[in-house]
Amino acid sequence: MDKPEKHRQAPRLHPKFFWDTDVEKLDWQNAYLSVIARIVERGGQDQIDEIVRFYGRDRVITAVRDEIYFLPDYAIEDALKFFPELKKEEMYCYLNRKGKPYHWI
Repeated sequence: MDKPEKHRQAPRLHPKFFWDTDVEKLDWQNAYLSVIARIVERGGQDQIDEIVRFYGRDRVITAVRDEIYFLPDYAIEDALKFFPELKKEEMYCYLNRKGKPYHWI
């Protein structure tokens, strides 16, 4: 019997990016925001290329621009390098806390 599609197909990303998750059980489609945010925050160009291949450029751009609630400053800057068509002033994660300091525990 075949495995359900969500378990059979997964992006080719190193499990180290998902140290707190059982990647065998991860529903990559439903968890797209978490996956994209984590790769933008912690990945490099190869990992960005893989999530673009897996989810499609439009879906990744939309997630980064309109849906991800929080990214640290360095990840916002990285996103702008990865996706030159983005503008910081249009990114929800930037507008959400513009002028608000954040603290890392």
